[in-house]
Amino acid sequence: MRRGLQWSVAVQSGAGCVLRGSYTARIDDKGRLKLPAQFKALIEQEYGSALFVTSVDGLYVLIYPRSVWEAHERAIVGDDALLALDPSRQNYLTRVNFFGQESEFDAQGRVVIQPRLRESAAMAGEVSVLGRYNFLEVWNLERLKAKLEAEPFTNEHARLITSRA
Repeated sequence: MRRGLQWSVAVQSGAGCVLRGSYTARIDDKGRLKLPAQFKALIEQEYGSALFVTSVDGLYVLIYPRSVWEAHERAIVGDDALLALDPSRQNYLTRVNFFGQESEFDAQGRVVIQPRLRESAAMAGEVSVLGRYNFLEVWNLERLKAKLEAEPFTNEHARLITSRA
């Protein structure tokens, strides 16, 4: 398989930058991911270079523009300090902070994946970078292929995502 663009559409919408598609990329020996240029350019243009790199389960990496992550945190906890004490919210925040680290693009457009997350998510060699509207997922390519095979998209899934509530 050729490295690089597999399929991708990244557009400007009324809601801001939309990250879509899939690129193949590599993690170097120092744990740095060179983000596909299209994703990097759109993120920097819309959000700047500050990032939050994390995971919920350690199986794959999530890369959020820092402002998107901060809005996500506010949605989880809100202005109510008591919400931060909720066990489900604490569990979630413990996980994302255990794996998480603030980061920025370096001069070559690379992002460091911290060692704990790199090991847990098997981030070495070839990886797949997926657009997820306003953040990115990074998967070990073989792990993602196994997931897609084990969890096929069914007609029921199609019905659920296309039905109006």
